[in-house]
Amino acid sequence: VQLQASGGGLVQAGGSLRLSCPTSGLSFRMWFMGWFRQASGKEREFVAAMTWRGDRKIYEDSVKGRFTISRDNRDNTVYLQMNNLKPEDTAVYYCAAETRGSYSLTRRADAYDQWGQGTQVTVSS
Repeated sequence: VQLQASGGGLVQAGGSLRLSCPTSGLSFRMWFMGWFRQASGKEREFVAAMTWRGDRKIYEDSVKGRFTISRDNRDNTVYLQMNNLKPEDTAVYYCAAETRGSYSLTRRADAYDQWGQGTQVTVSS
């Protein structure tokens, strides 16, 4: 596993967290990056994704206006800025990459072939 999400933690409702997913030095080319989450007892769900160039971004409806996906061109770290967090955002968050060039930007988890270890985000009410 070469992707590693970090930045999770415990935060009160209304608070913010920024998740990071470093990609510098990885041995594969990334066409697009995504963030997914999985709450306890629930299926994994799409959160946000962006093309590597950053010209397109997509979000799950419940996070639109609150979460922002971005990439730092200096070190190629991909971020998920999460503002106005809600208890229902509580989950393990994963970053993922599509490295084969087989898909267009998508929210489909099966299009992503590289997955990192997750980071826990807990939002208290």
